[in-house]
Order: sequence, then structure tokens, then C-alpha cells
Amino acid sequence: MSQSIEVKEIDTLAQELAAIQQTSSKRIALLGSRHLPLAHQKIIETMSYALVLGGNRLMTSGATGTNLAAIRGAMNADPNLLTVILPQSLSRQPRESREVLEMVIHLVENPENDRLSLGEASALCNREITARCQQLVCFAFHDSHTLLKTCEEAEEQRKIVTRFYFD
Repeated sequence: MSQSIEVKEIDTLAQELAAIQQTSSKRIALLGSRHLPLAHQKIIETMSYALVLGGNRLMTSGATGTNLAAIRGAMNADPNLLTVILPQSLSRQPRESREVLEMVIHLVENPENDRLSLGEASALCNREITARCQQLVCFAFHDSHTLLKTCEEAEEQRKIVTRFYFD
């Protein structure tokens, strides 16, 4: 058992080293909690700005909080390198998000999920986002079940996952 854990840890370290050494652009998913202080939103906005300015393609969802901060940062750097995948249709998004989302060039709606709860639709959306990315950056609380499940699924797909916790 410990040998398989060691192999997994070595594989993870090798992936992280390769990601650090990679000089070409990457497809990075940035997801996180809806509820966070303004100071944290500014940090996330700056981070997404820098990632896109570095030539990376950024993917996120359309919720308020983390995802909206990521969208603002990416839009300021290069709107063509941003893809936003919504869990449901645009009309189902919060009003404060819709104003920004309407300016996104690469916007994917999922109106077939309108009949689902937001939690169910978000889980499906997060799977779609992680399937398209090479690396996931997640901002969450320790009880953010949907986000933490997304991180686990991304790791199972052998993606590089970076978690930042607010608590």
C-alpha cells in the first residue's frame, strides 16, 4: 500500500515539475467560492490577469465571488483567452454576473441544466471545465463540498490541482 502511495506522490511531483518548467501556454481552470471578501476578490482578479497576460487560456464558471473576479482579471488582460462555462443558461445567472458575462466572447451556456438544482448543475459544469483544462486552481472553504469534489475528480484525471483555503 505505501509503495503505491509513494508512486502516486512521485507522479504528482513529476507533473508539478513539468508544469513549472513548461514555458508554453496552458489551459488553466480557476474555480472557487461565491462568498469571499473584496480583498480576496482583488487578489484573484490580479492572479487571473497575470495568468492571461502570460499567454495562458483561463476557464471558469459564471458565479459571483471567485469566478467573477477571475473573469474581470482575464477580461482586462485579453478577453480572447477567457472561456466561461455556465452551469445553466445566462438568464439563470445572478444579475450582477450577467452584466459582465454578456461581454465574454467565449461563453458556453448549459440551458439543458436549467431544470436541475444549482448544486447539481454546478457539479456538471465543474466536470466540463476540468475536462478541458490542464491545471485547476481552486479557492474554497474546507466545507465547500462541490468544489472539493471537483478537485478530487481533477486529481483522478491526473491534472495539477492547487487549492487555496479561505478558512
